[in-house]
Amino acid sequence: MTVAAVAAPERPAHRDPNVLRWLGAYTASMIGDSVYFMALAWAAARTGSASGAGLVLAAGSLPRALLMLGGGVLADRFGPRRIVIGSDAARALLVLGLAAVLFLTGPTVAVLVVVAVLFGAVDALFLPAVGALPPRLTAPGQLARVQGLRALAARGSTIIGAPMGGVAVAAGGPSLALAAAGVLFALSLPLLLGLRLRPLPAPAVSDEEAVTKAPDAWHDLVDGLRYIRRHPLLGPLMLVIALSELGFVGPLNLGLILLSEQRGWGASGMGWIVAGFAGGAAGSALLLAVRGRVPRAGLVMGVLALVGGAGIAALAQVPSVAAA
Repeated sequence: MTVAAVAAPERPAHRDPNVLRWLGAYTASMIGDSVYFMALAWAAARTGSASGAGLVLAAGSLPRALLMLGGGVLADRFGPRRIVIGSDAARALLVLGLAAVLFLTGPTVAVLVVVAVLFGAVDALFLPAVGALPPRLTAPGQLARVQGLRALAARGSTIIGAPMGGVAVAAGGPSLALAAAGVLFALSLPLLLGLRLRPLPAPAVSDEEAVTKAPDAWHDLVDGLRYIRRHPLLGPLMLVIALSELGFVGPLNLGLILLSEQRGWGASGMGWIVAGFAGGAAGSALLLAVRGRVPRAGLVMGVLALVGGAGIAALAQVPSVAAA
């Protein structure tokens, strides 16, 4: 008599404690990120210089954009779990340290720029590493569900975190909001330490490649950049994303601060406007998840970029937070 081996059914991602620990850590970190941004923006505005505030916001985004690909290479080399835990701990320490400084003294452009640069560099390690964890947490058949949960967590975190940061700034100033962000980063650490990772399937490598290909992070980085530059779709797409981010990082973020101050909406008003952006993004992500595929995606991107640009310009003309 033979006994047939029956494969155990996959546990759904939304019922997997391992996935839920990762999702909880990711959500706490993303909410902390939104609260940190609100606090940093208003601390920069309190320096009294619009150009200084713009410099602070740009200083945080530049290293994140430049080092993101390198962060992915390091996650591959040293393991994403180790990078995620280390970078989240570093973010907690940076933000709590800045909260203490602002509690004792007033904000200065120099201090805020230094912290923004360091935070952006650490963020460039955290983001690709946390995105590399799902294949090591669950079965391949559950990856689509995990990525859907991640998208909802990312959008929901901004919807929650931006108003939370605005209320914290209004109640106790940027130092209180920064302290809340640091606590959120720290709360994710026990969840990350409790993750159980499964090994990835080894890629097929010939004996000749195994001998000649020595582990070199720099060559991996150069190969990745070369691949993006030569790819007929990825190269232009990365340029479009970079130009779009330039509009968000400087003009929009700084404009929202100045507009909220001019109209008397305050930090909480700005938080609700940012939450509105996140709500729209969550709706479009849900639409894409249901639709699955968008015909003529490039044309759709171009048209929607024009519509989005018109919407952003209209922010300066509306009289109330609700309309904004």
